Amino acid sequence: MDVMPLLLLVAGSAAVAAAARRTPVPAPLLLVAVGLAVSYIPGVPSYTLDPHVVLPLLLPPLLYTSASDSSYLDLRAQLRPVALLSVGYVLFATFVVGWAAYLIVPGLPLPAALVLGAVVAPPDAVAATAVARRVGLPSRITTILQGESLLNDATAITAYKVALGAAVGEGATWAGGIGEFALAAIGGVGIGLVLMAPLHWLRTHLTEPLLQNTLSLLIPFVAYGVAEQAHASGVLAVVVVALYLGHRAWEVDFATRLQEEAVWKMVAFVLESAVFALIGLQLPIVLKRLGEYQGTSAAWYAAAVFLVVVVARFVWVYPATFLPRLLSARIREREENPTWRGAMVMSWAGMRGVVSLAIAFAIPSTMAAGPRDLILFLTFTTVIGTLVVQGVTLPPLIRLLRFPGRDRQAETLAEANAQAQASRAAESRLDELLSDERDTLPPPLADRLRMVLERRRNAVWERLGQVNPITGESVDDTYRRLSREMISVEREVFVRLRDHRYIDDEMLRALLRRLDLEEAAAFREAG
Repeated sequence: MDVMPLLLLVAGSAAVAAAARRTPVPAPLLLVAVGLAVSYIPGVPSYTLDPHVVLPLLLPPLLYTSASDSSYLDLRAQLRPVALLSVGYVLFATFVVGWAAYLIVPGLPLPAALVLGAVVAPPDAVAATAVARRVGLPSRITTILQGESLLNDATAITAYKVALGAAVGEGATWAGGIGEFALAAIGGVGIGLVLMAPLHWLRTHLTEPLLQNTLSLLIPFVAYGVAEQAHASGVLAVVVVALYLGHRAWEVDFATRLQEEAVWKMVAFVLESAVFALIGLQLPIVLKRLGEYQGTSAAWYAAAVFLVVVVARFVWVYPATFLPRLLSARIREREENPTWRGAMVMSWAGMRGVVSLAIAFAIPSTMAAGPRDLILFLTFTTVIGTLVVQGVTLPPLIRLLRFPGRDRQAETLAEANAQAQASRAAESRLDELLSDERDTLPPPLADRLRMVLERRRNAVWERLGQVNPITGESVDDTYRRLSREMISVEREVFVRLRDHRYIDDEMLRALLRRLDLEEAAAFREAG
């Protein structure tokens, strides 16, 4: 096996994603653009999206890291709008896009057109949420977009299987499709519920951080694989497990959490970068397989399907946002009042991604070659069109709509009050412990524990203070800089002592690790 193409893909996409951080262009869009440009450079390997790799090997970890970072409580509070988008909208888009393609493309059978509808129905909100965080969207909209992206793939994959069965003559019926959807959804959620408690028990009872992190990397694949073996939704199983484990992550050992956070950030960065680069690199393969549909007719079909996809989301989102409130007093009482600006952003944040392309590449050869190749082409153009057109215009649209910014002072006050309550409880517990003869400490050490609590309690309040008139730094920034300077000096001394053979490398690594943990603690404490 030639590993060089894989190394080039990972290294190249990581470099482009890193460069995107220095530009106003979101990383997913730059990666797609570079992939498109690179795909025609002579000598560049041919990268084909293999659905047998993307769906079971790339989708589970991406879903897991996104769901783990999501808030279970926020998602539960927004469950109704999330369900309307992740289930209702996907089915609506499947039928609308499929019917439109059937009318637009001469000779395209309706079952094949519905396959296209199912393939392009689920938005990939990785790019949308990346933009949302970058420009500061309200948390409610970000939560809904994240929730939609976590759940809509399950709906789309099930709808795709039903439509594909009809397209290849397997006698699929809509009643059977509804039953299959119910089985996949209930089965996926059920398997996730069964797995989450034992997996959490393992995470909290393994004492070695290395083993705990190995388990963490295996969890999404275990949940996905078990569910798929049972013909249930692997997507939903992964999401359920990840939401539960993320919600209970505070019960895991601190060393595991520190390592796990770093590991999953790296995994998500590499996979997301490679995935968006792969989208752009598919252009030569898609055009080569276009077959009988060529020239202006193919371009017209692509533009028409893209417009239908964009308009269909507006047609669904606005009624789904406002009609339930008009019809239900309970919804008006329990939920925050939506705005037309929020509905506008959610309508425009319908970018498609790698899952749509992977599903399109998975269409079997039992479907006629003409419709199969056309579906792949229209999927590719829709993905590229939504990423480029909507992705480029989404940040200026959000700025134009002038959403109210986050109240940083209110957030800092809430954090300070929370820290004060926690510090008072910890101080009370410390007094109880020190009153026991078994926990007696010398006064300097006891005072040191109290000083740590005092510093932690004051650190948040200090962020509200004035900046240094000479350096322009806040107290928080100055504390962090001085702490790093002190640790840097200690680190240099330790290295010099190792070089002079006063201590060995094993002791140096232990001392440096202790300093690294202290530096990380100082960084977090200072905000």
